[in-house]
Amino acid sequence: MAKQARLGELEQAVMDHLWSSPEPQTVRQVHEAISARRDLAYTTVMTVLQRLAKKNLVLQHRDDRAHRYAPTHGRDELVAGLMVDALDQAADTGSRRAALVHFVERVGADEAEALRAALAELEAKHGAGRV
Repeated sequence: MAKQARLGELEQAVMDHLWSSPEPQTVRQVHEAISARRDLAYTTVMTVLQRLAKKNLVLQHRDDRAHRYAPTHGRDELVAGLMVDALDQAADTGSRRAALVHFVERVGADEAEALRAALAELEAKHGAGRV
């Protein structure tokens, strides 16, 4: 996944709706879902969807007279990409290590266990010295 900027509040709301939808959505469908919680113009939602398409975060395809939008990646892939991008900003190994330590200090018990399991899986797959 290419380098991604953090999503704004409205972009996040749009993506959350698209991720929760079983099929691609029209601008009207997204607008109706989001404007139920906050007052937004139809054109604002349309602009956000177009920007997300330019960022390659959603696919846009024409269905009769309306465009339909669907996420290009799952939520977990997007978050993982943002985390990798944040690590890539660390200039040296020490900075990367410090960033990882700060991250790990903030995870809960379930997340820590998921990290341990992922590391164990990588070690089993690639050998203990290669992870």
